[in-house]
Amino acid sequence: QVQLVESGGGLVQAGGSLRLSCVASKSIFSITAMGWYRQAPGKQRVLVATFTGGGRTNYEDSVKGRFTVSKDNAKNTVYLQMNSLKPEDTAVYYCNAIEVRAGTITTYWGQGTQVTVSS
Repeated sequence: QVQLVESGGGLVQAGGSLRLSCVASKSIFSITAMGWYRQAPGKQRVLVATFTGGGRTNYEDSVKGRFTVSKDNAKNTVYLQMNSLKPEDTAVYYCNAIEVRAGTITTYWGQGTQVTVSS
């Protein structure tokens, strides 16, 4: 089992920055993939930025060059630095972790943190 706790959301003006944090309840060395998704009102949850197997990163096209995902293994924490925020970035942001053990894939989600960007 992995518990994920997000923090760092809030209200910011367009062009501003926020940094989200996601702390895992266990070492993230054993987690295959970890990162961030978001869900805007009335829309599906979509990938924003993640670390995939082998430490590679994957970004949604609209955030490339503005958002950066990083991690601190010693703190079991993944971050999402969001710069040049736009109103369309407004959503609930969820931390995600995927663990693969003995061929079984388990997906974990945090409770979500609201990001609101005003124009």
